[in-house]
Amino acid sequence: METLDLRSLLEEKTRLYNCPEFINNDPISIPRSFSSHQDIEISGFLAATIAWGQRTTIVKNGFRLMDIMDNSPYEFVLNAGVSDLRRLSGFVHRTFNGDDALFFIESLRNIYVNHQGLESVFSSGINTGDTDVYNGLCTFREIFLNSPHLQRSGKHIANPATGSSAKRINMFLRWMVRNDGNGVDFGLWKSISPSQLCCPLDVHVGNVARKLGLLIRTQNDWKAVMELTANLRQFDASDPIKYDFALFGMGVFEK
Repeated sequence: METLDLRSLLEEKTRLYNCPEFINNDPISIPRSFSSHQDIEISGFLAATIAWGQRTTIVKNGFRLMDIMDNSPYEFVLNAGVSDLRRLSGFVHRTFNGDDALFFIESLRNIYVNHQGLESVFSSGINTGDTDVYNGLCTFREIFLNSPHLQRSGKHIANPATGSSAKRINMFLRWMVRNDGNGVDFGLWKSISPSQLCCPLDVHVGNVARKLGLLIRTQNDWKAVMELTANLRQFDASDPIKYDFALFGMGVFEK
């Protein structure tokens, strides 16, 4: 496609899917059910963590996890006792199980008690002059894995340093950082710029991006994320990841 035609298509589809109706049956509906800053962050992070598989199942299990946490995720992270934590033992979403959930709560507690919260951890790894969030993702992973955990639990925190596309974490960052007033993303975090975000790359987004000539690399890995994000910046350098709505929407809803 010609550059102007491609930009027009991306803008049109972004307007179509970047709207409150998009929230229905999407994992972002879980943090959208909360109002306090910390509840939104924590519920959003946990919802993004289990965001693979069928969207209806993701949303169902995300709300079930919130129910286990008495629909007060921040309070639960800080103050859950042994009997409260025991309720997590039966939680399962695909390969994410009760042991993983217990580790995540313990690690989140460490982050909020000792590291000023999730935003502080992500932003602390981003250096002056960084054009993307790569170093922030790596720093977050290092701090998150400081808490004792089973080896199997580490796989639920993506590692872009070994080539992971880190789709779910990039999606979570989009939720927290972008703020365009359309009622989907939250824009709670001010220490990271939307221009630094990286595209959440999954099968749907990758397939559409290749058909549109936005992505040449055949693997959905971190190099592909960098390639796709660089191409999206050509259309909007200040907010390139708004086009995630277009790519994902065309892939899921328009096949």
